[in-house]
Amino acid sequence: MKQQGAHPEDTEGTPDASSRPDTADPGAAHIDEVEGDEPLLPARVHRPSDLMRLLAGVLAVVVLLAIAAFAHGTTSGLEQDITKGTGQAPDLLIKIAGLASSIAILLVPVAFAIERLIKRDGLRIADGVLAAVLAHGVTLATDLWVARAAPDSIQEALTQPSPGDIHALTDPVHGYLAPVIAYMTAVGMSRRPRWRAVLWVVLLLDAFSMLVTGYTTPFSIILTVLIGWTVAYGTLYAVGSPNVRPTGRTLMAGLRTVGFRPVTASRVESGDASEAGDRGRRYFVTLEDGGPLDVTVVDREQQAQGFFYRAWRNLALRGFATRSSLQSLRQALEQEALLAYAAIAAGANAPKLIATSELGPDAVMLVYEHSGGRTLDSLPDEEITDDLLRDTWHQVRALQSRRIAHRRLVGDAILVDRSGTVILTDLRGGEIAAGDLLLRMDTSQLLVTLGLRVGAERAVASALSVLGPDTVADCLPMLQPIALSRSTRGTLRQLARERAEREREAVLEAYRQSKPARAEHGPHQVVLDKPDKKAVRAEQRAEKRAVDEAMEEAREEDLLTQIRHEVLRIRPQAPVEPARLERVRPRTLISFIAGAIGAYFLLTQLTHIEFGPLVENAEWGWVAAAVLFSAASYVAAAMALLGFVPERVPFVRTVAAQVAGSFVKIVAPAAVGGVALNTRFLQRAGVRPGLAVASVGASQLFGLGCHILMLLAFGYLTGTEKTPSLSPSRTVIGGLLTVAVLVLVVTSVPFLRKFVVTRVRSLFAGVVPRMLDVLQRPQKLVTGIGGMLLLTACFVMCLDASIRAFGDETTSVSIASVAVVFLAGNALGSAAPTPGGVGAVEATLTVGLIAVGLPKEVAAPAVLLFRLLTLWLPVLPGWLAFNHLTRKAAL
Repeated sequence: MKQQGAHPEDTEGTPDASSRPDTADPGAAHIDEVEGDEPLLPARVHRPSDLMRLLAGVLAVVVLLAIAAFAHGTTSGLEQDITKGTGQAPDLLIKIAGLASSIAILLVPVAFAIERLIKRDGLRIADGVLAAVLAHGVTLATDLWVARAAPDSIQEALTQPSPGDIHALTDPVHGYLAPVIAYMTAVGMSRRPRWRAVLWVVLLLDAFSMLVTGYTTPFSIILTVLIGWTVAYGTLYAVGSPNVRPTGRTLMAGLRTVGFRPVTASRVESGDASEAGDRGRRYFVTLEDGGPLDVTVVDREQQAQGFFYRAWRNLALRGFATRSSLQSLRQALEQEALLAYAAIAAGANAPKLIATSELGPDAVMLVYEHSGGRTLDSLPDEEITDDLLRDTWHQVRALQSRRIAHRRLVGDAILVDRSGTVILTDLRGGEIAAGDLLLRMDTSQLLVTLGLRVGAERAVASALSVLGPDTVADCLPMLQPIALSRSTRGTLRQLARERAEREREAVLEAYRQSKPARAEHGPHQVVLDKPDKKAVRAEQRAEKRAVDEAMEEAREEDLLTQIRHEVLRIRPQAPVEPARLERVRPRTLISFIAGAIGAYFLLTQLTHIEFGPLVENAEWGWVAAAVLFSAASYVAAAMALLGFVPERVPFVRTVAAQVAGSFVKIVAPAAVGGVALNTRFLQRAGVRPGLAVASVGASQLFGLGCHILMLLAFGYLTGTEKTPSLSPSRTVIGGLLTVAVLVLVVTSVPFLRKFVVTRVRSLFAGVVPRMLDVLQRPQKLVTGIGGMLLLTACFVMCLDASIRAFGDETTSVSIASVAVVFLAGNALGSAAPTPGGVGAVEATLTVGLIAVGLPKEVAAPAVLLFRLLTLWLPVLPGWLAFNHLTRKAAL
């Protein structure tokens, strides 16, 4: 088979014709030509099925060991029953089985290796040898663990006295059997019926002979098989399996088996690589007699693409899901064929399916009549007429009239032939008998797809003319990124980044143009001339007005908002609140896992502590001091924020906003909830949105710098407090070296360097001008810095008072050590995705206090009291403050 361009008689009659050369045009784009086969394919692929088998094997090993550890009576009874049953076997049978299994366990793998080498499949043998070596290493590690560290119940389940030496124990895992199983699994012997039968006979004979002679236990046999099986699939997933994707010759042979006489075939590249696995590989095939064909090939490797993405969508979304993540090839073939027939029966223009067939055990093909045409993505803007838009909506209405959901109405799934007729392709992921939710999602997806090409106004107008205002209005709750295709979400994110960059550049340009007077008169000149305060304020108001006007002019609505506004002009009462489509959010899942880990750690620390005597002997004066320090932290937080806001904002109301933040950070990560609340509060207080974000960003940036400096300073003091010299501790030196290595890695890797530079540039674009405003007001700068230092001091003193409440003079630690522990715990809590840093902060503080010399019996309750005063008890006052500020329109 030869890779070639478009059909010479129809230069616009092939899918993606814009990317395929016309054979009559010598200057057309070149497509790689390969004689007799496909373009180069990856030699190895990482199959999700291998990973799933690996995880299943690990889970089975864990369950087996758990049964052996906690069901000792059951395991002992099972071993006795098996020993009693096998002990009645004739001696001659036992000897024959042992001899046959000993020979076969070595000969069978060698025979299979020779058979694979004859068929030039040496890569599989190499995979098997690697898996066998790894399995042998795992068996040695398991034997060592069982002998030295495993509980007695597990040791009794996996070993027994050796028949040859009653003072020695049998091996927990068979060092030769597990590698053989790993080898035989990795080379693919289990997928061949005859070799699989031989494999099972050998395994059963060996297990029988070992059990009868007393050299193993039933649990040892099962563990050996699981280890070999698990290591084999782990090896296959790590190094990849040989690619068994059908070649072009296989496709040509398959077409001949269903009655066609193909002449040439050329690969049609998919427009979106991220969703190519859902679309299958496509070919344009010419025949000796008759018109050309469009052939779609789906194989196991391609079907596995996007496996984890589909699995996550099925788990996370409620009410609907993508197609099954474990769909077989037969199911995929039947689903696409059914949808093709159903779409045509509904009266929609869809490719006509004329044949299906399997291409061996690992691929299937679907043969369609050649549709021809170009995709919507490849059409120039002037060719996308209103009639074309309406025709597209007519096709979708035909599908929805029979309850058929397309599920992927993106630009490359909409084909326009030479006569201008719209054809809907890529029906493989659709559904029949679809519910209202899926049909509304199709409508919202097509609105966005067309809006990306012709704008929101024309897209909505064409939909209204065909579907009617009620149907279009009903799709507004589905108009959210999660309901759209992956490629559409990526396009919207790119547009959002470009829009934000334009807005930022406009504001910066306005800021630069509004500073001519400041450029002529520096800060010293302003002080010497002592200008009129009214003139200075007038200049500042003019500057603020210029920046606000630039922000208003540069502000652009995103496409989804534009579509909503267009629909609301026709149906003002239409529902616009986004529907709740997510069952589980990634942040919620991460928060749950992190919280569970933190809770487990705390519970393990608390199990050996008697709280009764501890509470009775607590110093309640120090508890009261800890409460006062916790309350003072909200005043310090208000100072730290207002120090970076040049505008006048009420101080008491700012303190109330910080109290309200104690409620918000319970339902959001610590680094997110406070930033969002303070930004909203400043906007409600009269600060422009851009300036409010810049003020909070400046406060966060300055706070980060202070946090790092204080951590290094107190770490230095902690390292020198017990030594006469002023040399820092090894921990501080190690931390500095670690930071230096991370900086070198980030600067040397292009991807990481670009990521960091982009984030830093966006941060400094808005924050630095705001900090320059603050620097011109020394009293504000003193307030901000003083508030940050006071905030840290309040928390450190609160933690120290909590320690003193449960400790005594013999268990006290220095303030510098407490400060280091708090700063490290606070940094980790800010980075943790859990609300309020739950789990991460408690674990870090407890481990840190134990590391600086505090007994566990004092560290654990001290941390609990500290978190109770700074996180949990303020929730109720925070909720009251939040509601009060909300009623006052301050939030």
